Amino acid sequence: MKPVTPRKLLRSLAGVILAMAALWIATASLLASDSPQPVTLCTFHPVDTGEALVNPDMGWTMHFYSNIPRNYGSKLEPSDTLDDFPGVSTVYLRVPWAYLEPEEGVFNWALLDTPAQRWIAKGKRVAFRITTSENWIPFATPAWVRAAGAKGVFYQFGKGPSPDATTWDPDFTDPIYLEKLDRFLAAMARRYDGNPNVAFVDIGTYGLWGEGHTHMSSQVPEEKSLAVLRRHIDLHVAHFKKTLLCISDDVAGHDRPGRHLPETDYALSKGVTLRDDSIMVQPPPRSWYHAEMAQEFWPRWPVILEHEHYGSSKARNAWGDGSLLLKAVEEYHASYLSIHWWPRELLNENLDLVHRINRRLGYRLQLRELAWPAEVQIGKPFQVRANWANAGVAPCYPGGFMALTLKDAKDGIVSVLVAEDFDMRDLKPGPPDAPPARAFETTFAVGRIAPVTAPGEYSVFVSVGHRDGTPNIALPLPGNDGQKRYHAGRISLLKES
Repeated sequence: MKPVTPRKLLRSLAGVILAMAALWIATASLLASDSPQPVTLCTFHPVDTGEALVNPDMGWTMHFYSNIPRNYGSKLEPSDTLDDFPGVSTVYLRVPWAYLEPEEGVFNWALLDTPAQRWIAKGKRVAFRITTSENWIPFATPAWVRAAGAKGVFYQFGKGPSPDATTWDPDFTDPIYLEKLDRFLAAMARRYDGNPNVAFVDIGTYGLWGEGHTHMSSQVPEEKSLAVLRRHIDLHVAHFKKTLLCISDDVAGHDRPGRHLPETDYALSKGVTLRDDSIMVQPPPRSWYHAEMAQEFWPRWPVILEHEHYGSSKARNAWGDGSLLLKAVEEYHASYLSIHWWPRELLNENLDLVHRINRRLGYRLQLRELAWPAEVQIGKPFQVRANWANAGVAPCYPGGFMALTLKDAKDGIVSVLVAEDFDMRDLKPGPPDAPPARAFETTFAVGRIAPVTAPGEYSVFVSVGHRDGTPNIALPLPGNDGQKRYHAGRISLLKES
């Protein structure tokens, strides 16, 4: 064998390198010919319409009964559900126990159900407070409870117990009273607990007007008040296991500041949310006291604000130009706000304020961008990009998942595609001018296996709702199909290969 010279070795290596280069070029050309062409995207960049939204776990609550049954729904005709008041979501019914159980075991549920059904028929919800202490009737607790042996005291409003008074408070820990109340709450819970039409129930069986204080009535000693309150919280929690419960901030003292107070901390520990009852009773700077306390509640559950009776607030110069009400919504991260007066008088004098509040009250899901391929092949996966923000002050407590619905020219549903990658509950609320946005991508496929899907042009609708694609959250978008799906654009479905 002849020895290999350096020149021959170099020639051999050069040949190998040239061969490898040729192979690489051929492979690259082949790959380039098989690589997908750039995807043409359809994009949707909507602008918030500014409209009021009626959604679960938020909205204006109309005081149909405000303790005294003639306040404030008595001037509304049976067909009148305040459809002209933007953002009304709930009718609020606050009445004494005596009106609902005038005889033991005989219930007057029609007192609640009649106005409730008017609102429910319009897609709205209902909320309750049942009280056992009022200063305007002798017996808010039914008189038959006292006749059965329950102890209590007569009191003079603002002065305390008095043998000559005609207004009666029960001993809120009397065993007979508690036994009868327990049975009533059990009956009420059988009707309303877990009912999807019920937004919340106040724990209102302790204290004057259900606010958890007795300093103007029977004057329960302060050292006993916390134990009494806990008993009433426990009674409600035992019966209302599914429906949201709330309690007045006044149980901790109406002007007692602090983030952590034993009364409201106990409620918090039991899954009970906060209701500030009432704000704007006094002129600034004493408009409210418990915005700090609300910070413990709003990240978990909706916070409810009740303003003072509008006419009374104006008379005390506590209302001002109304801007304090919006400020309270911001500071409390409020989801519900009361209409505590004759509703159209309040609306007509504060229309611009109502519109401004509706842009912030509760949650407000804004779609900033939606992008999808202009053409997709039936049965093949494709990517969709979305960017969302919450422009309200509170989380989207019910949660929700984005869905794309494809419809044909006859408005028939061709495909429902739900993005379970992201729950709207996780969107963080932020300042009105810069709520934090969150982008995500998800993968869909149309007509995979079934149902049989024909190639063609289809309309794309976007919605937010349940995991099964049922929309349940109104969005500030144009093009509503009447079922909370909003037109976003078009898509071409190509024949399956």
